[in-house]
Amino acid sequence: MKLLYVLLFSIWYLLSLLPMRVLYVISGGLYLLLYRIVGYRRKVVKKNLTGSFPEKSEEKLRKIEQGFYHFFCDYLVETVKLMTISQEEMKRRIKFRGAELIDEIIGSGQSVTLYVGHYCNWEWASSIPLWINPSTWGGQVYHPLENKVFDKLFLTIRERMGAHCIAMQDTLREVMKHKCENQPIVMGYISDQKPLWVNIHHWVNFLHHDTPVLTGTERIARKMNHAVLYVDIQRVRRGYYEAEFKCITREPQKLKEYELTDIYFEMLEKSIRRAPEFWLWSHNRWSRTREEFNHDFEIINGKVVHRKQP
Repeated sequence: MKLLYVLLFSIWYLLSLLPMRVLYVISGGLYLLLYRIVGYRRKVVKKNLTGSFPEKSEEKLRKIEQGFYHFFCDYLVETVKLMTISQEEMKRRIKFRGAELIDEIIGSGQSVTLYVGHYCNWEWASSIPLWINPSTWGGQVYHPLENKVFDKLFLTIRERMGAHCIAMQDTLREVMKHKCENQPIVMGYISDQKPLWVNIHHWVNFLHHDTPVLTGTERIARKMNHAVLYVDIQRVRRGYYEAEFKCITREPQKLKEYELTDIYFEMLEKSIRRAPEFWLWSHNRWSRTREEFNHDFEIINGKVVHRKQP
């Protein structure tokens, strides 16, 4: 496995040294391969788009679909570039507005929870530490990949800009550790994934779908009384992004249960509707239905348990 890691790392490293204009030529080739030839997840993408935008014509949906595949291929080569891109170049290509709000909150002794989605280049959002006080501890929650080699590679690139990667199952432990040390932190959560059946506690109306959602981010923010911000990213032009930190609340414990989650998905949907081609439509997001859940599971004392079948 070590030899495979060295081989893949070397290939990735050499590719990342290519100028962005050359990488975008490669992206164009990937688009032809994935969209025109292989048809990578085209059925899933078309189904997701049709269900999310019933008001749009077939022609408009096709343009969004094509725009998504163009963007997705750009995202792939931009992620490759993350291996060697300098901090100065990274700050030129993705700018964050409102970072002073984070410094102010951290300075007051309160930690910050950041809600992020699979929208625009979420991998480049790992450069947030470049925009805040360098003494602030910043982390990002991630789901470890089953392939250990690729998991190690992604950890390498995701931590290059100063953010610490925390495995999902270790999140609460890590947050508690810093709280016990009286160290306010910034923690980012990509919270629009499809939850496992046993993690479904709440549903929202998201893009015309009855959608099961992850609620762990809210539970941690409320339990630890973190200030909660939404990271609203926009693509300015190819290879350039701007993001704004939008404060949802600095008093999460005053909100009703699941209200934070509802607000996040409302804000994320607004971002997606602004430019839908930049969301991850290839993810089979709506494969779990409420009917299946109600048939096979029930919530007892706050825990999801499988119904005993006769």
